[in-house]
Amino acid sequence: MLVIGECVADIVQGADGREHVHPGGSPANVAYGLARLGHPTDLLTQLGDDRLGALLSAHLRSAGVRVHTDGAEDVRTPSATVRLGGDGGARYDFDISWTLRPVPLPATDHLHLGSIGAVLEPGATTVLAAARELRSDATVSYDPNVRPALMGRRADALAHVEHCVALSDVVKASDEDLAWLCPDESAEEVARRWAARGPSLVLVTRGARGSFAVAARGDVRLDRRPRPVPVADTVGAGDAFMSGALHALATSGLLGADRRAALAALTEHRLDEVLRVASAAAAVTVTRAGASPPDDAELAAALAEE
Repeated sequence: MLVIGECVADIVQGADGREHVHPGGSPANVAYGLARLGHPTDLLTQLGDDRLGALLSAHLRSAGVRVHTDGAEDVRTPSATVRLGGDGGARYDFDISWTLRPVPLPATDHLHLGSIGAVLEPGATTVLAAARELRSDATVSYDPNVRPALMGRRADALAHVEHCVALSDVVKASDEDLAWLCPDESAEEVARRWAARGPSLVLVTRGARGSFAVAARGDVRLDRRPRPVPVADTVGAGDAFMSGALHALATSGLLGADRRAALAALTEHRLDEVLRVASAAAAVTVTRAGASPPDDAELAAALAEE
């Protein structure tokens, strides 16, 4: 699989005021999660020649992610100050630029894009061009992972996000993403509308309330309640959900351009399994500090406990 998007060093400020640096960035987290689950994974990103860049690169490669950059030498590694609330929820302040340039792309049967890398110019233009180029051979997944401070006017952000949605086969968003993008619609209304725009599957996470999925162009909807677990923090939970969902789809043979018809015909039983696996991956992640998704053995153990 190929992931295109940002790496970010999350500088986490705990309730006690102490700071800890964790590797982050939504696309990088998804790549790391996929590699941990045994999928050969490439990540195209930008990293500075600095301490944080070295930390992020070593972290990704430790899971087997093949890290590619555009060769730019005048970039610094992005960072985000993460402030945790008493419930483990996270708020972010970003120091990031995204100037990704076109480069030859690795062959792949699935492309994942999202977050800052898909909306922040000038690099977003490169990301969307890659999606259009690869779509004839690969399925595409997308997670807007909305960061209002970086997305400009809401109307412009929504237009950009929905352009990405229309390019995608699988879309995942949180209810908070949808509430910011479409404040006059319910999460289910947005998910059904997006499903009608082209994706075969739209997944919506709702924190402690679980998740739901809309498929078959909006005609099928399934809910999943979360398994209660002790929460360390929620950093990376949505990204673990995304990598878990892609893992479930890949192991069912539903990714790749030649599998689009099968993905579009996703049964309720298979859809429920996607939600089950994705939810279990997120549940493991929230029990640990930072974006720390499960490997295949940990995921199997979590699923066996249900």
